[in-house]
Amino acid sequence: MAAASSSKLRRSYDVFLSFRGPDVRNHFLGHLYTALDQTGIDTYIDNEELKKGEQISPALMKAIEESRIAIVVFSKDYASSPWCLEEVAKVMECREERKLMVFPVFYKVEPREVRGQRQSYAEAMAKHEVKFGKDSEKVKRWRKALFDAGSLSGWDFTDG
Repeated sequence: MAAASSSKLRRSYDVFLSFRGPDVRNHFLGHLYTALDQTGIDTYIDNEELKKGEQISPALMKAIEESRIAIVVFSKDYASSPWCLEEVAKVMECREERKLMVFPVFYKVEPREVRGQRQSYAEAMAKHEVKFGKDSEKVKRWRKALFDAGSLSGWDFTDG
């Protein structure tokens, strides 16, 4: 019986928001978070800006695991952040393993930029390859997560 109860998934949040802070925090994301909050949707938003060299907290990864829905807000500089890439990789892992529903938002970027890692995404991934190695498992995982998430049906926002 213990195995059965431990296999039940506990959901702490309705929605987990993944985003690159400087790109969207004070504009689009603020409006989205307010709208979700006003309708009673329990939303996880990481208000901490990670400093260079800091690790993503286990609490952040747990928040992804314990959410029902993830909204990934892809923006111009999203892929420049290793932390954002770790988040989207975890989100896509949970989509496969835990049936997390994932909704991408393409904020001032085209889905094909994310999916095909073009333009700012190509530049960012090239820098990560230099830092971590072109064939590193980390970079491969990030590339796959971007491709998979960028292939999902989502919302395009060019203004806001």
